[in-house]
Amino acid sequence: MALQDVYNIDGIKVSEIDLTDEIFSVPVKQHVLNEVVAMQLANRRAGTVAAKGRSEVRGGGQKPYRQKGTGRARAGSRRSPLWRGGGVVFGPKPRSYAYKVPKRVRKQALKMALTNKLQENTLIVVDKLDLETVKTKRFVEIMGALRASKALIVIDRKLANLELSSRNVAGVKVVRSEGLNVYDILKFKHLILLEPSVKQLEGKLLS
Repeated sequence: MALQDVYNIDGIKVSEIDLTDEIFSVPVKQHVLNEVVAMQLANRRAGTVAAKGRSEVRGGGQKPYRQKGTGRARAGSRRSPLWRGGGVVFGPKPRSYAYKVPKRVRKQALKMALTNKLQENTLIVVDKLDLETVKTKRFVEIMGALRASKALIVIDRKLANLELSSRNVAGVKVVRSEGLNVYDILKFKHLILLEPSVKQLEGKLLS
């Protein structure tokens, strides 16, 4: 097991914690991380783009002009894709881009992402982050004391004051341990774990 320092909100070391090797010391495979991140980004796509085909465009019930004698090409409907305002040929339709990667691969990728943060020395464990009031200034002071910028903060339970104090700070995101994902871990420079959330992650990833 790897020993990791535990800090308080003033950036002072208060204790140490053992990090399980099965989670924080696994081989990091880039292609596995890429596969899971690509899945997450694909699942976030709206897929709501749409265009009307010739059967959906308004109008076109009457033949625009007579068949012969005009010198023009034959036309049976104003909804033809050749006409301005007509339908679109093979236009896009609403669709889902979502797909799934096996659960075992997703779980392993999460372990790899956590291991990567530990190896890069950008993993910070804090004993608690309970704020008495909603105060953005106080939250910024805490982040400065922890020397963390562009951080993902993982909490073990609902901390309303913390979540409200951090929402207007750029480059910071607060998530609960059950919502932790590979994309967010890799997106932010620092990963801040509350000490209780470490135990929750171990229970989730070792089950």
